[in-house]
Amino acid sequence: MIIPLAISAAVVACTFLYASYRDLKERRVPFRTWYPMLALTVPMAAWFYLMMASGGQWTVLAYFLAMTGIFSAVFYLCAWLNLFGGADAWALIFLSLSVPAFPAEPLSGYPPTGFFPFSVLVNALLLNLFTPLFLGLGNLVHGRKAPFPYMFLGFPLHADELPGAFGFIMEDITEDEDGSISRRFVRPGEAIRRMLSGQKRIYTKDLRLHPGDYTREMALFQKAGTVWISYGIPFIVPLTAGLLTALFFGDILYFLMKWISGV
Repeated sequence: MIIPLAISAAVVACTFLYASYRDLKERRVPFRTWYPMLALTVPMAAWFYLMMASGGQWTVLAYFLAMTGIFSAVFYLCAWLNLFGGADAWALIFLSLSVPAFPAEPLSGYPPTGFFPFSVLVNALLLNLFTPLFLGLGNLVHGRKAPFPYMFLGFPLHADELPGAFGFIMEDITEDEDGSISRRFVRPGEAIRRMLSGQKRIYTKDLRLHPGDYTREMALFQKAGTVWISYGIPFIVPLTAGLLTALFFGDILYFLMKWISGV
């Protein structure tokens, strides 16, 4: 069973790396990105299931088919309800169709579920927790200072660079009567209340697509010089990292649980 899943995993990894590049550069992954991958991986997955059927492993076969169905349905529903990015949801759905099981035993051993896409997702979520830490360290190294927790949530950009960036404006910038600029960070609780009350925050995408609607804001940003924005890393990036770590190292959460319990 190693050969079909290994081939499928290699194809998926290459596709995820390309999708990460596209998403970082353009913030979109065209649906056609998945076509070449599926053309190669679906036959490999079928081969994997046929090998289990020929070996009489009907219970295992039914388990992986059921897990694939449940996993795919959950993320399709999440995307439909706008709880998850469309490209990210399709990536997880197609991963479950392409590589349902581990191609080979990873360094940390097989996790209890044995369902490869679940370990990829768990790894991605855990690895994504390190992003604010790296962001904060980067700000410190470059001498960019802001109150906690903003140092770990964003970074400053010159006003001219804002339309080409990805994220939302983290500061309220106003002009006083004497022409001086006042600025303050929008507190997390305040940002949530604004969203609930229908007050839209300013996304850099809006500055790029609808510049005429933000002439006043851009004039203030120009006077301010630099403006702090949130970081915008698409989830396909940690998802790709989760895929690669799952392939070679295994399930990070399972490893941590074993390490804590001393097993």
